[in-house]
Amino acid sequence: MAKSRTTSITCKKKKSIVKLKIVVEKLKKSLLCGRSKSSVSKCDDSKNVPEDVKEGHFAVIAVDGDEPKRFVVALSYLTHATFLKLLEQAAEEYGFDHEAAITIPCPPSELEKILHDDQQWQEEERLV
Repeated sequence: MAKSRTTSITCKKKKSIVKLKIVVEKLKKSLLCGRSKSSVSKCDDSKNVPEDVKEGHFAVIAVDGDEPKRFVVALSYLTHATFLKLLEQAAEEYGFDHEAAITIPCPPSELEKILHDDQQWQEEERLV
């Protein structure tokens, strides 16, 4: 019985990792589509990346009730454990079909804290 439960948990983790990889790949393709001048003919104009989203970044909308807030986040956050958990929650709640910014079920203040704490940690690492 314990082996079956462990196998079930392992399978669920593998499935969520696969789903997360799909989201990351779609995000990368979307960003490349919007940035690449040579692929303009392949991309719909509605998928162009807004001017405030610099190369190496993507847009995220943190939503908690009626309080949405848009953030521009560096691609490096795709390896940040806490941010990856938020992406997994977003995939479960909203699915994988995104035309624009990724919406995550997180209070904007919490995402601000995650981004701010990580920036402080990176700066401290550079000083050492």
